[in-house]
Parts: sequence; structure tokens; C-alpha cells
Amino acid sequence: MAEGNKTEKATPKKRRDERKKGNVFKSQDAIAVAGLLGTFATLWLLLDTFSTQLSGFMTLCLAAVGEEPQDVASLSGEMAVQGVMLLARTVGPVIAVAILCAVAATFAQTRFLVTTESLKPKFSRLNPLQGIKRLFSLKSLVETAKNLIKIAILMTIVFLSVRDMFFESSRYLYTDLSASAAHLVEVAVGMVVRIIIAFIVVAAMDFFYQHWDYEKNMMMTKQEVKEEYKQMEGDPQVKGKIKEIQRRRAQQRMMQQVPGADVVIRNPTHFAVALRYKPDQDDAPIVLAKGQDSVALRIVQIAEENEVAVIENVPLARALYAQAELNQFIPQELYGPVAEVLVYIFKLNSKQQIVK
Repeated sequence: MAEGNKTEKATPKKRRDERKKGNVFKSQDAIAVAGLLGTFATLWLLLDTFSTQLSGFMTLCLAAVGEEPQDVASLSGEMAVQGVMLLARTVGPVIAVAILCAVAATFAQTRFLVTTESLKPKFSRLNPLQGIKRLFSLKSLVETAKNLIKIAILMTIVFLSVRDMFFESSRYLYTDLSASAAHLVEVAVGMVVRIIIAFIVVAAMDFFYQHWDYEKNMMMTKQEVKEEYKQMEGDPQVKGKIKEIQRRRAQQRMMQQVPGADVVIRNPTHFAVALRYKPDQDDAPIVLAKGQDSVALRIVQIAEENEVAVIENVPLARALYAQAELNQFIPQELYGPVAEVLVYIFKLNSKQQIVK
């Protein structure tokens, strides 16, 4: 019933937590195919080089056959060294490229996740009941079916290729050795290409299935989402971040009101208060914005840019900043000093209009 109630998509927090545990989406078939492609590409590109190196080693071995017994003993050490070097030069690059491709495919899916969480011992894995449950789970059945399909595809392609080769083997009696070898190589390459294409299709199907299964297992119940939200709300860092965002947005809204002010009262640098008074709609002057230090300088700057009068009055600016509330009427005890400033501003504006 609990699984059936998981109707909500995983939240970003749950995804982060699961990622820290090493639980990320990953398709092993895609990784295997990447390694297979790297191996085949390396063999194809370096085939001539490998053939030359192998021919040189075989020449050394055949040369030792015609030598005297005492000389063969001295050549055995050289042959061993050459054999190890041949192995390193041929098998080494193939293994290195295969590993590099597999690691690249892993990091591409996990977004460069490196964690040791999955290496920690879990006693739940020793529980036989859990083991039996995993054995008969849907994921186990899908993995079994997928492996059977891959085996069937591999056997079918190999059988068809060998059958065609068998039917054409009689032609080798009338063909020189180089042509026969070239044909065998062509058949082998064609077989490998068909296997790779088939495995790419299987890997693509597995990729989409693994993504669907991962998202399904990551889903949450409505109660889990609520509990997570409560935990996040209780996190002091989250609360502090929310308050910071709210403060910044409130400050932006406050700054947007400054152009509608009638006057900004300031002391030289520390305080600034923007007031509006419309006699036909306001019972008293209203505080549109107020700030200290850098905020005060920003209020003055916006006021000057929008041709709002700026008056310097140190005691009044301090009193308004300390006693008046944002978007509220100024205190009654400040009516007189503010009225004197507003009368001065209104007279100044009237004179400017007459001059214009």
C-alpha cells in the first residue's frame, strides 16, 4: 500500500540526498557497449600495427627453430621479453581504451559522481529474506530476461556467420592463402559489427527502462513531501535564505516607490526617508521608503534621477527613520517639522511652475 501511494515526483532535496548515497541513474549495458565500441575501434585502427608486431615476433620464433640447441637457450630469454612487450603493445592499448570508454560512460550518466557510500558494509544485504525478495523482484526478472535475450542474439549471430562461412569454406581450396585470410577477416568483422549493433539496441532499451525504474523508485508519497517541507522550513540556513530573499524583494519594492515621493529628507550620508503627501487622498504624510548608509544613498540617487526634491535635515531624518514605519503615516509628533518641509517644497514647486 505504501508503494501504491507514491504518486509524487522526487523533490530536488531527495535527489540530492540519494545522490550523496550513490543512488543515481545508471545503465550497465550502456557502459558495457561503450567499452565494446572502444575495444572494436582500437582493434580496427591498430590492426595493421598489431599485424606487423605479431609478424616480427613470429619471425623471431621461427628463426629460433633453425638455431643450435645452445643458441636456442640464449634466445629464450629474448623471446620471453619480446613476448611480454608484444602483449603490452597490443593488449595494453585495447584494455586501456575499453576502461576509458567505460569510465566515460559511467561519469556521463552519473554526472561525475564519486562516492564511497556504496562500499560501506550493509548488514541488510546478509538478510536471507531480503536476498530472496530481491531474487524474485521485477528488476531481477527483467535482468534475467535481458541476459537471455543477449545470449540468444549472440548465439544467433555467431551461428549464422559460422554457417555462411562453412558453406563457403570449399572455396578456400581454390583460393590463395592471403585471399582466404582476408575473407575470414571480413566475415569476422561483419559478425562483430552485427553483434555491436544488436547490443546497442539492447543497451538503448535498457537505458530507457533503467531511467523509468529509477524515477519510479524515487517517487514519494504526499506525506513524505509534507515531512520534507517541514524539515526544510525548520532548517536555520533555509530560514535565513528565505528571509534574505524576502528582505531583498521588499527593498526592491520600496525602491520602486521612491519616484512617487514628494520629498526625500536626509542627513548627509547615514539616513534618508522618502515621504508622499497628497492632500486629496492622504490624511497625513506616508513613508514610502527609508534606509541607512548604502540604502539611504540609493534612495537619494533614485530621487535625484526622478527629480524628487531632496532636503537635508539631520534631526528630522534621524527621527523619521527611528519612529516612522514603512508604508504608514508618520507619527503625530513629527507633523509640525514635516509640514514645514512640505510647505517649503510645495511653494518651491509652485514658483517653478509659474516660471515655466
